[in-house]
Amino acid sequence: MPHRVSLLLATVWAGSLWTIGYLVAPTLFAVLDDRQVAGMIAGRLFRAEAILSVVCGVLLLALANLLVRRGEASYRAVRWVVLGMLLCTLVGYFGVQPFMEVLRNKAEAMGVAVSESPYKTQFGMLHGVSGSIYLLQSLLGIVLIWRLGARPGRL
Repeated sequence: MPHRVSLLLATVWAGSLWTIGYLVAPTLFAVLDDRQVAGMIAGRLFRAEAILSVVCGVLLLALANLLVRRGEASYRAVRWVVLGMLLCTLVGYFGVQPFMEVLRNKAEAMGVAVSESPYKTQFGMLHGVSGSIYLLQSLLGIVLIWRLGARPGRL
């Protein structure tokens, strides 16, 4: 049963990462004329994704630890993948995003969008770092699903 719950949690986590990051957010920017509104909506979605990531990550770590204690040594590698994904969330969303928010607020105080402000380059660089971290987390999600999709004992 813990293996099935782990697989379900991993699927929800990775699937939400892929859906929001590579389908919903780009669609918002493609469909909405106002990039600030698109960014605001995407930001809220990424916040929900970050919270979901922390919850799924903590639960998956707890389940993996339980299974390792029960003798499922193959879950040791799963723990590292989950830890990597969780670290991506902590660094990417809770580490980099606040700096982006500060730049966005400074631009707003000037009465312009961040893309039209003197902070444009800094914001772009941080956005690139954040995007790279998100890509790494998404790739780790593939590894996690792949490993958990194997039969128990063959992870």
